[in-house]
Amino acid sequence: MRYGLYTPNYGAAISARTLAELAHEAEAAGWDGFFIWDHILASKSQRDPLVDPWVTLAAIAMNTDRIRIGTAVTPVARRRPWKLARETVTLDHLSGGRLILTIGLGFPPDADFAQFGEEPDAKVRAAKLDEGLEILTGLWKGKPFRYDGENYHIEKTLFFPPALQTPRIPIWVGGYWPNKAPFRRAARWDGAFPLKMGGGMTQRDLEEIRTYIQQHRTTTTPFDLVMMGYTPGNDKTKAHKTVARYAAAGLTWWLESLFGLRGSVEAMRSRVRQGPPTTDR
Repeated sequence: MRYGLYTPNYGAAISARTLAELAHEAEAAGWDGFFIWDHILASKSQRDPLVDPWVTLAAIAMNTDRIRIGTAVTPVARRRPWKLARETVTLDHLSGGRLILTIGLGFPPDADFAQFGEEPDAKVRAAKLDEGLEILTGLWKGKPFRYDGENYHIEKTLFFPPALQTPRIPIWVGGYWPNKAPFRRAARWDGAFPLKMGGGMTQRDLEEIRTYIQQHRTTTTPFDLVMMGYTPGNDKTKAHKTVARYAAAGLTWWLESLFGLRGSVEAMRSRVRQGPPTTDR
């Protein structure tokens, strides 16, 4: 089991410098990962400060040495895949091969897409997502690559250098359970990051998700099952019991959410310093 932090890229106390400092403290406190949200606008009525995730991740990479870093989640349909490929490869090298890319359709479609003239329709975004993943993994190889899809067309192109990690930068796929399509997509990649529509994730939900993904896996390569939630930092035993239930269902990464603390740097720092919800660190 690995333990990370799940941090919004907006809030009264959020800045790129603050998140980079928190990631440094997270590494010292024994956490294994630091993941930030990827929004342009979290809601149409948003007034809180919001930072660019990729600039922020670069600062985090320079301020840490060990922990895995990444987004949770990046809406690929909102990005030019070749631009995202260049950013991710650069960050992979900058971090020494510590990047994980978590992808999904993106939410909310009105604020993060329609507000800026982007297509909010879920089917269109799903098609762009799947094509975008083919382009990302093609360009990451550092070999001549061309693509002719419904939404994207690339002439024969060489992107160099290749990604530092092999066989590629790990890709986790986010989605809302019980929608099945995101988890069929996840089965083709390296991990799944499920959220639940209308409520909290249960141990049984996670077991059902794991079983569904296993039914659609075609390889035996390692696969991560990732979940976010809240545990009491001042009660290690209770926190460990909370996560242990999900570990029994196949969870490999627990992401402690700092969403509710985003208004106070000190509150976020306090939870980070309390360490992950395990009794062995």
